[in-house]
Amino acid sequence: MRFKLLAGLLATAILLPSFTHAQHNAELSREIAPTGTLRAVINLGNPILARQDPVTGMPVGVSVDLAHALAQTLNLPLTLIPVSSAAQSVDLVTQSKADIGFFAIDPVRGKGIQYTAAYVLIEGSYLVKNDSPLTHNSEVDQAAHRVVVGQGSAYDLFLSRELKTAQLVRAPTSPQVVSFFLNGNYDVAAGVKQQLELDAQNNKGLRLLPGRFMVIEQAMGQPRNVSQRAHETLVNFVAEMKSKGFIRDSLVRHKIEGATVAP
Repeated sequence: MRFKLLAGLLATAILLPSFTHAQHNAELSREIAPTGTLRAVINLGNPILARQDPVTGMPVGVSVDLAHALAQTLNLPLTLIPVSSAAQSVDLVTQSKADIGFFAIDPVRGKGIQYTAAYVLIEGSYLVKNDSPLTHNSEVDQAAHRVVVGQGSAYDLFLSRELKTAQLVRAPTSPQVVSFFLNGNYDVAAGVKQQLELDAQNNKGLRLLPGRFMVIEQAMGQPRNVSQRAHETLVNFVAEMKSKGFIRDSLVRHKIEGATVAP
């Protein structure tokens, strides 16, 4: 009898930590994704991070891979919410209509979003017409110049602070910057270096100014009101994905050039 009682107590002692751990994980998952499904907003306006697969029509890219990995880690179903601009991503996460997003770190966005450390670094560049007299980034900030950026993009936020005399003109989204630039009387287009290089290849008479005007730190983000342990979980997840080589491998798999894994 005593042996059976002891065995029963021992079994309870063994099972209890496992149950508590599972319960803790379930509670943490609810804090990160209150609906029971991880809602990840994916900005298709930044081709370095995500794009629409031409065959399947589904979003693919580094941010999509990270969203799937996080959902798997949390043992949650995943819903991707594709949008065409960074501003839409910011709105959805800030309003808690999405649980996570992928953003350029910026203090303005930080009012409603908690960031992880950066996981990818991306360069921002200027594009001009071949007959433009501009040859260096330092020449852009002049009163006579009109610079086209995607509304609400990292470049918009950064240049709004940094340009003192040049005028910013905002295209509806970042993918529309070059077409907007070509169809108006503008002097410079600003955006992701790789996207501008592709646009220059597809449109004759365009060239990039050498170098970069900014380095963009891309991070994952959550609503500002998320719990501390939920945010720490995301911070640790990003750190692990970097240290394991997950992000590096994702960049290679999607044939992304010009972006580097953040230290």
